[in-house]
Amino acid sequence: MTDKEVLQCYERTGGVLKGHFLLTSGRHSDTYMQSAKLFVHPDEAVKIVAALAEKLAPYKPDMVVSPAVGGIILGYELSKQLGVTNIFAERENGEMTFRRGFALEKGMKVVVAEDVVTTGGSVKEVIALCEKVGAQVVACASVVDRSNGKVEFGVPYVPLLSMEVTSWEAGDCPLCKAGASAPYKPGSRGVK
Repeated sequence: MTDKEVLQCYERTGGVLKGHFLLTSGRHSDTYMQSAKLFVHPDEAVKIVAALAEKLAPYKPDMVVSPAVGGIILGYELSKQLGVTNIFAERENGEMTFRRGFALEKGMKVVVAEDVVTTGGSVKEVIALCEKVGAQVVACASVVDRSNGKVEFGVPYVPLLSMEVTSWEAGDCPLCKAGASAPYKPGSRGVK
């Protein structure tokens, strides 16, 4: 699947939003990739995830681990297509942790999967959590890499779509400086 085809899937499902957004990283942007809109359409989601699973198959993972909330549906479908199990990490008292009885075995080969990556903060937290319990993170993956290849994870990174989407530190945001609007937070960080 080409970058253009992935972007067209997001556009067809209403997943490319324009406005003034507060990203999970704390940065501001005029463009937001809303994977939740894509995943409302299983036929589109299955095509997208199949293309990502094909790129990840050579890593032969035992499990897919995702950060909640954005990565949960992706992680589920990715694990289904790879024929492995999946779990997700979530925040408790501001820190990524495994809850709900989820656990990894020492030496288990893991792919960490997130829907959209900008700075990679959530993915890095999940990688650290997996490594802390002795799992081997063999790769991380996303549907969209908003950094256009600039983010580093210390393991192979497999995005389906790499693109440059401009974002700014809050104090440098031209939309804030213009007084156009307050930033809107469509993402899931902070969901209780």
